[in-house]
Amino acid sequence: MVKHVILWKLREELSIGEKMTVKAEIKAGLEGLFGVIPGLLEIRVYTEGLSGSNVDLMLDSSFVDEAALKGYAVHPAHVAVAEGKVRPYTAVRSCMDFEV
Repeated sequence: MVKHVILWKLREELSIGEKMTVKAEIKAGLEGLFGVIPGLLEIRVYTEGLSGSNVDLMLDSSFVDEAALKGYAVHPAHVAVAEGKVRPYTAVRSCMDFEV
């Protein structure tokens, strides 16, 4: 199994209200990919970190193998969420993929 974890920092110019909306839309968009992407075992977006957090969102997802993760990256449903709901509003993205 392969884990795919991403941490995002939203753009500073977004208001608190805009950030809340963006976080909800990213969560709904990415979690909505479950059952759509072949090999995607689990996907969860966390939007409410504790006060010591220095990022705004975290994606925690699991795939059957690295090939499934690569397929997810280019799948049209994922690309639509990434291009429409994530990239326009994020300033920093950190990613770690690993086998478990």
